[in-house]
Formats: sequence, structure tokens, C-alpha cells
Amino acid sequence: MGSDQSMARGANGARARKITILGSTGSVGVSTLDLLEFAASRGEAEIEIEALTANTNVEALAEQAKKFRPKFVAVADETMGDALRAAVAGLDIETGAGPAAIEEAASRDADWVMAAIVGAAGLKPTLKAAMRGADIALANKECLVCAGDVVTAAIRKAGGALLPVDSEHNAIFQVFDYERPERVSRLILTASGGPFRTWTRDQMVEVTPAQAVAHPNWDMGAKISVDSATMMNKGLELIEAAHLFPVDHEMIEILVHPQSVIHSMVEYVDGSVLAQLGTPDMRTPIASTLAWPDRTPSPSAKLNFAEVAKLTFEAPDLDRFPALRLAREAVRAGGIIPASLNAANEVAVAAFLGGAIKFLDIAAITEQVLDRVGRHNGPASLTTLEEAVNADLQARRMAEEYVASKAAA
Repeated sequence: MGSDQSMARGANGARARKITILGSTGSVGVSTLDLLEFAASRGEAEIEIEALTANTNVEALAEQAKKFRPKFVAVADETMGDALRAAVAGLDIETGAGPAAIEEAASRDADWVMAAIVGAAGLKPTLKAAMRGADIALANKECLVCAGDVVTAAIRKAGGALLPVDSEHNAIFQVFDYERPERVSRLILTASGGPFRTWTRDQMVEVTPAQAVAHPNWDMGAKISVDSATMMNKGLELIEAAHLFPVDHEMIEILVHPQSVIHSMVEYVDGSVLAQLGTPDMRTPIASTLAWPDRTPSPSAKLNFAEVAKLTFEAPDLDRFPALRLAREAVRAGGIIPASLNAANEVAVAAFLGGAIKFLDIAAITEQVLDRVGRHNGPASLTTLEEAVNADLQARRMAEEYVASKAAA
């Protein structure tokens, strides 16, 4: 794709649009490249791939480099730098390894940056891109969860756009009246309910990692799939929505919608409810951010209402899914508490996937960390990235202690 110089510059000589994908080997990154390839096949793209990054998957990153010919590729694992250089030898592509290299990728001259690095690791690179004035297609919800005020302030100052990629936030973004936000009475985030929507807590005691990552509707990575199973994913989206949209967080509700057809809704003061619908395919919200403020064709399957037949809804059960309660408490507390919530959850999910703790321990450990953070730090505050990073590190250490005690029990 990138080797075709006609893609780099339009017929009128206009500068091509430059794109960077942070986290290109994950599900969102792969879907983004699929859309770019689809656009190129239709003769619509005047695009240069500036940079692609991965965490550890050198083989997949090298294959992407060969196909799309970015100017720069980087892997987060510093020990894999030599393997990456060898894999792209002869392609005239710069390489890097380690966290600083990922930040370099974010700092390069791209107009549109897909922020799809999973977890708190995506915070610093995304902030680097935001400070440069790039349009940020945000698939990393943890950036806003951990340091929402810092990230949004950087975007406003630099003049870029913040374009939500999560299907729920993208749905609201498409139907939200930004010119008259006071006319909005409620935001409704829909949730599939995950694979254990109908399970009792007793049944969830012995859930395996394989069961937890088997999402009924969406094809996602392991961490996000587990978050969906605990419904922490929806809790993090609640916090993210509070930063994305100019409404009070108490106006944001969560509604379980197992079919994942209505991706979210906006209710207005006159009682009208506007919803964005579509098939559960991440290429749809990605396409909306890629073309914004325009529209572009997507290879996503079109919605067939006759096949859907019916749409159902139910209130979430906070007893079976306490992660939702913890997230609501975190957004109310503000400051460092959301960053602590996210960090503790990341550690607990990794421990569950590694077999060290049980499924229900994820929320239990997260709550223990929040209790301890609240007791030891007094009123929460967060005004700088350093505060978010310190809160993250502190919560991780606490969570690791609780994981170790659970594993030893």
C-alpha cells in the first residue's frame, strides 16, 4: 500500500494525509489498516502511513511494515529491537524499541493518530500526539480514565480533535448536539452484558480465562474481553464519557442490551431519544473517525432489521457485577481515584489470565485497593500527568500485594 507513491500525493499535488497507528497489531489497529486498504482499493486514499507500533508482536508488525511501508515502526519491548530491525531489513524503514520509541512514534508528523494501545501504557504516547495538535482517534479509554482532564486540556490547547472510537462513545458522538448541550437530559451507554450476563455469582466462582475471553458479540483482545465479562469495561466507559461529553456524570446511565445493535443513545429534554445503530463491527466507528467530519464507505456488514427481529434491554445487576458500582464511585470521587481503579483492575485481570486468582477476585482486589488509596491519601486530586502516573504505580503495587496474598491462600 505505502509503496505506491500515488497514495502519498494527490493528483493536484496536495500533501497526503499522514496517519499513525499506536497499537497496530491489536484488533482495533488491524481493523484500521483494513479500512485504509479498503479505501485504497476504491482509489479514495491519499494517505501516508507515518508510524506503526506494537507491544511485543514483532512478526505481525513486520508483516504490516512490508505491506503498508510506514516510515517508522516501533515495539514497546526493548529486548525485541534487534528482532524488529532484522525483520524489516532492506525496507528503508526506521525502527525503535522501548517506551521512548513508542512516544517517538506518537511525536512524529501525523495528522490523524489512532490511539489503540491497551491500558495505561497508552497514556504517555497519546498525550504526546495530543500536544502536537494531531486529531486523536481514541480507542484507549484508559487515557481519559487515568488523566482525562490533562489529556482534554492538551487537545484543546493544541487545537486537535478528540474522536472517540469505542462504539458506545462514537455512537453518542454521532448524535450529540454540541451546539446545544443544555438540551441533553441523559446519555445511555449500552452494554452487551458479556458472556456471564445470566450467570449467578455462584456460577461465576469457577469461571476460566477461556470462558471469560469468549465474548458473545465482539472480537476483542483478552484484557478488554475480561473487562467486558466483569463489566468493568462499561464502568471505564462511564468515566470516559464524563470527560468526552459536556454533561454531568450523574446524567450518564448504563443499560444492558444483549444484541449490541444499538450502540448508545442520547435523550433530549423534549423526550426524544436519538440512537446510533449498526452491526457489531469496530470498522464502523473507526470509519466514522477516519472520515470525520465527512463519511466514507466501510466494508462492515449492513444492518438487517428483519434478521435482528427484536431488541431487548435490562438494567445492570450491581450485585453480580460490582465493577459498575466501583466505577460510579470513582467518577464521583474524581482526582486520582479513577487512575487507581484502572491500575488495580489491570493488575487483577492479568493475574486472572495468568491463573493466579479467580474471576470474582478481580473486582474484590480492585475494591480493596480503592479503599486503601482513599484511606491513605485523603481528598483525591489530579492536575498533572505525573500525579496520574504516581497514582497508577501506587495502585499497581497495592494490587500486586493483594494478588500475592490471594495466590498464597
